[in-house]
Amino acid sequence: MTPETLSSHRCFGGTLRICRHSSAATGTPMQFSIFLPAGKGPFPTLTFLAGLTCTEENFTAKAGAYRVASELGLAIVAPDTSPRGEGVADDEAYDLGQGAGFYIDATEAPWAPHFSMETYVIRDLAAVVRDNFPVDARRQSISGHSMGGHGALTLALKYPEHFRSVSAFAPIVSPSRCAWGEKAFTAYLGKDHSSWAAHDATALMTSGNAVGHFDDILVDQGLADPFLEKQLMPELFEEACAIHRQKLTLKRHESYDHSYYFIQSFIEDHLRFHAERLK
Repeated sequence: MTPETLSSHRCFGGTLRICRHSSAATGTPMQFSIFLPAGKGPFPTLTFLAGLTCTEENFTAKAGAYRVASELGLAIVAPDTSPRGEGVADDEAYDLGQGAGFYIDATEAPWAPHFSMETYVIRDLAAVVRDNFPVDARRQSISGHSMGGHGALTLALKYPEHFRSVSAFAPIVSPSRCAWGEKAFTAYLGKDHSSWAAHDATALMTSGNAVGHFDDILVDQGLADPFLEKQLMPELFEEACAIHRQKLTLKRHESYDHSYYFIQSFIEDHLRFHAERLK
């Protein structure tokens, strides 16, 4: 899985690359960005998962992360949110299909042939980055926004051996109990709810997954977020963490919404949170 470099840019003394490679998990080409700070490495790495409708470009261009990442000597990988292209199933709605992979492996038609984003992130993306760039595979963390926050939390809780730390911006913490998640899970996984819990951060925490592995979980949530009450519901994850005494730093911010302006405002806190745990 040798990646093709589509573009390369000097950035805060380091290098930002936009890359494309073939994925066995999705059966499609996939794109990602990778920022490498100055130096030889190997660098600790943060993977950032974006939200609905996004590509690898949203975080790359809008988050304002690379000045601090350069200071911290932190590599950042930002993958696309779904498989794409001719022959890949899609839907006219923004919250299903291409751009809405939900970081799960679909089992239902017509999605199953390509929508294997869980395996893609954990196996294919990790391998192509590890094998082609100067990163330290033992020092990995994960973060994300909205649908990507859901992905970051669930993948960290399911695969704690892969990650030293996890954080999220405005995550969908219980997709089994919100319209976005119910729609996607029904399409990708089927109507049997018993399979949904393995992809629901609140359910995973309630069942005790990875309890004690992470010294803290960082979540930032804007209180002016229009999706807060019906789609995000961070209090559900907060309650689940309390059951197992899993430390959760949940920061609620007055007047902040769901946009990348919100992420820009607090991305430095997240980068420093991860860098401390990747030492």
